Amino acid sequence: MTTTGLEGFSLLDETWRAVTPDAARRMLIAAAHAFAGKGYHATTTRDIASLAGMSPAAVYIHYRSKEELLFNISLVGHETSLTLLSGIEGTGAVERLRNAVAAFAGWHAEFHTTARVVQYELGALSPEHHAEVAELRRQIEQRMRAYIADGIKEGVFDVPDLKGATLAVLSLCIDVARWYQPSGKRTPDEIGALYADLVLRMVRPN
Repeated sequence: MTTTGLEGFSLLDETWRAVTPDAARRMLIAAAHAFAGKGYHATTTRDIASLAGMSPAAVYIHYRSKEELLFNISLVGHETSLTLLSGIEGTGAVERLRNAVAAFAGWHAEFHTTARVVQYELGALSPEHHAEVAELRRQIEQRMRAYIADGIKEGVFDVPDLKGATLAVLSLCIDVARWYQPSGKRTPDEIGALYADLVLRMVRPN
């Protein structure tokens, strides 16, 4: 196998470890980096194959099209986010929301390359694939909304518009993927903690 641009990536997302065989996993990682860097429409299968150190024909051994690569990235990324939010623990609503926001924002920083593709290339999916991903996004929204709703029930949050507040929180966290750079002053954990504090200031009574 030839040397690939993947060797230079400091973080190969643990998200992809379950993808087999190795060639299919390398294709997904290469596609994620190519889509994040150039955009889905400007990226060719030749770009992806070159980054993965394979021939262009090798792409079609594992994926039927460039769109199917995008779908697999979107599917795994959203499933990972949902699993992350579903496993949040805490002794009360404040702690659970703090942990949820810290984890969600931190993930979008740590795995910013994948997150950029997951969040900003949805429009390139086929209608069928878009519908499947949209259902996962609804579940992610429901999970975050439930954490905020718990605080309202406990009387520790003052949120007149639960749906609007949920969208604001999710948007705040998702936007991290757009601007985050590993060379910046804050680590993903520090960004998660900062955003958790900001969100709690938003939902708590004045």
